[in-house]
Amino acid sequence: MKKYPFKLQLQYFADEKTEKATPKKRQDTRKKGQVAKSTDVNTAIILLLVFLCFWFFGSYFGNSLANMMKHTFQTYLLSSVNEPFIETMFTELLLQAALTFAPIMLVAMVAGVFASYIQVGPLFAPEALKMKLSKLNPIQGAKRIFSIRAIVELLKSLLKISLAGVTVFTIIWFNLEDVMLLSQKSVTSGLNLIGQLTALLGIAVAILLLILAVPDYIYQKYDHEKQIRMSKKDVKDEHKNIEGDPRIKSKRKQKQMEMAMQRMMQEVPKADVVITNPTHFAIALRYDESVSDAPIVIAKGVDYIAQKIKGIALDHDVITVENKPLARALYMQTEIGDQVPEALFKSVAEVLAYVYRLKTN
Repeated sequence: MKKYPFKLQLQYFADEKTEKATPKKRQDTRKKGQVAKSTDVNTAIILLLVFLCFWFFGSYFGNSLANMMKHTFQTYLLSSVNEPFIETMFTELLLQAALTFAPIMLVAMVAGVFASYIQVGPLFAPEALKMKLSKLNPIQGAKRIFSIRAIVELLKSLLKISLAGVTVFTIIWFNLEDVMLLSQKSVTSGLNLIGQLTALLGIAVAILLLILAVPDYIYQKYDHEKQIRMSKKDVKDEHKNIEGDPRIKSKRKQKQMEMAMQRMMQEVPKADVVITNPTHFAIALRYDESVSDAPIVIAKGVDYIAQKIKGIALDHDVITVENKPLARALYMQTEIGDQVPEALFKSVAEVLAYVYRLKTN
């Protein structure tokens, strides 16, 4: 057995389609028109509804065709042939044919839409209508013709043709006596019999195809799920695309921190006091009794940021007070925008009182 390097084996297993498709992959394939759908379901439902229409409204179609033929023989054959007559005749025949067969076309259209809807739901995929030159590739076409899927479709077609042939033969066999007596019946009776047999044959074949369409739809669903499977690498790449590249996320987070730091530093000049420990911590407090009941932390930092806060405070004549325990407690117990905890009210009040005395002197 040929052995491959570990790296190639690892890549093979990473690219193997073993994972179920993610919701995003399903949505993307759906937009492309790639859905689990059986054409047999569409064919069976269309045939069934159309032949049921013939069964229930066959007399209407027969009478319409009979009237059209009667009008043709009684009127058109006795008229002189010229250009206006041909135009009039063509228009009348076309209108009568449209009125006769429009209900059948409407039923077929509704049946097709209904059959597609119950399989895939509401779907509009214009991307599936785009012309792709790759579909004209003879090599790819040959692969599709001689693929496992093509063999399955061939076997399905042979099975359907065989069963449909048996069904038609059986129905005709049971009605063979009536068929043999057609030559002795009137035209009207013969046409009625032929119409009834045709509708019966159509309904029977449609029901047969509908029964065969159930396992076909199950197979199409299974095959579709197999086609859209993903490898572990595909899942990771999709997650990375959704969440963003870690390096980009890190840069974005760093940029957000820089902007937040800049806004915080802009608030330092508005502080009433900066409490330090004095080298590691710095907390800027502001008290406005019209806004809050207690002083608010508008900036805080440790080490480099603490030194920067103290530098800005010095540049804008904000009083700095050294109180190691209070500075550490405020840094640990508060976030920017928080009010001073009630447990620290007394210590902060003493500091602010000291600051106000300095400002008034």
